[in-house]
Amino acid sequence: MPTHPVRALRAAALGLAAVGALLLTAAAPPPDDAPELDQVIDPNQQQGTGQVVVDRGHVDFGPTLNTGEWRIQIHDDTQVPSYWRDPSDVAIAVTDASQLTVPDDPAYAFLGQPAGTDVWVIPQTQDPEVIWTGWNTQEPGVLDSLALGTTLTIHGMQGPGDVVVYLQSGNFGEPDPLWSSLEPFPQQSWIEVNTHTHANWIFSEPGVYLVEVEFSADLVDGSSVSATDVLRFAVGDATPAEEALAAEYQTAEREPAVEQPAAEPQTEDAGDQTATVVTVVAVVVGLGILIAIVVIIVAGRRARARAIAAREEQR
Repeated sequence: MPTHPVRALRAAALGLAAVGALLLTAAAPPPDDAPELDQVIDPNQQQGTGQVVVDRGHVDFGPTLNTGEWRIQIHDDTQVPSYWRDPSDVAIAVTDASQLTVPDDPAYAFLGQPAGTDVWVIPQTQDPEVIWTGWNTQEPGVLDSLALGTTLTIHGMQGPGDVVVYLQSGNFGEPDPLWSSLEPFPQQSWIEVNTHTHANWIFSEPGVYLVEVEFSADLVDGSSVSATDVLRFAVGDATPAEEALAAEYQTAEREPAVEQPAAEPQTEDAGDQTATVVTVVAVVVGLGILIAIVVIIVAGRRARARAIAAREEQR
């Protein structure tokens, strides 16, 4: 029996409404118990000494001025009290507890790994069993002295496999690649002052990885500053953290940074903007479907009226 056109259209409308609901859910703000990205760093936070291995808890890297000079340090928040540490003293251990499988979805082709492959992941949302690595421009001296923001340049990544870093809004948001060892270096991002961001870090193989980062900026006094350092990752339970601490980064001959199209600054308002756009799209689609249903119903009634009138005339 052929499907009635009005019933078919109603079914399609329900299907689109369900998809719209999923999209709106994905773009909604995180739940109340989600890890909080708002943080205030103690202006008296001490400088840590000696080498450490961090495999759980929260760490950020970013520019600081607390020592009287612009430099890159790691905000080690894995213990109380928190410390500032030099990147050369910190091995970020990405344990086997972080392993996940690459989904069978074309949206993740940028990872460069076949679907079903196991990879090591520092997640965008905190997992208490895995290290949580992000970046910030919140050191009090930076807050007081940074004019607008800073340029974060990734000069290179060194290791046995690929490294890809990306952001994703909610469970159904499209992934937004930031940096990748599959692309030419250097790669840049603009970061506003007082920003605290976490992303997904994907490592394709176990082993030692070194990532060369640079923060450059203009200060309110008119001076320009820049600092470069190396982040150290020991990926996989079988990789000794001591190897990451002892590894030497082989600085490649640098090419001029490629100008990137202006991107939206990394701020905590991105989720709200995404939710607004998705809401508008869902409303427009819903109105279009409603109008189509009304038109078909009206047309059907008119056709039936004409048929009844024709039968009356034949009588």
